[in-house]
Amino acid sequence: MSTSAPDRRTRRRQETIGEILDVAIELMEADGVAALSLSAVARRLGLQPPSLYQYFPSKMAIYDALFQRGSELQRDAYRTALATATTQDLLQLNLVAATAFCRWCLANPVYTQLLFWRTIPGFEPSPAAYAPAQETLQDLREHLLMTAAAGYLHPAAASDEGIALYTSLTAGLLSQQIANEPDASFEDGRFIRMLPTVLDMFHQHYAPTRGKR
Repeated sequence: MSTSAPDRRTRRRQETIGEILDVAIELMEADGVAALSLSAVARRLGLQPPSLYQYFPSKMAIYDALFQRGSELQRDAYRTALATATTQDLLQLNLVAATAFCRWCLANPVYTQLLFWRTIPGFEPSPAAYAPAQETLQDLREHLLMTAAAGYLHPAAASDEGIALYTSLTAGLLSQQIANEPDASFEDGRFIRMLPTVLDMFHQHYAPTRGKR
């Protein structure tokens, strides 16, 4: 018995899911992240609203799928930057990866709001949707541990407090940039162009001689 028909159905279903998520992002860009309407998504796709329930049981399920997709994309941007960097300097690599991460966030402000701001009342990502974000944090922790092992940072940089400080600094720059100059480039943004300075502050705070007299 041929299995090609189920494969085609599965492929078509995944394509439709992708189209739904693409349209949802477009509408959220125009109307705001929390203003997503299932009826509007259906109209854009030429579907009856009940047809969407074949793919997503609720609007929160669409948000959850978008959260997972965004988390995967920003994780991949971070990993690609580390994998393709031309420098071996561990502190410089930190800047390279953080720059790629921030560039992605600025280029995808809807995903950034969904991932880092609580713009949707009552929404919490599922464990599966949140998993890629945890992978990114683990990648960051491992890079900081490697930098500390090489003698460039204090091991506390990779502690829970260090990760919290690192993410607060970078997310703060992104929030200020998107809120105040959403159309500015990475190079021209009044806030995001301070990323090298902010990371240098982090590196100085967790200098290898921290706590020593």
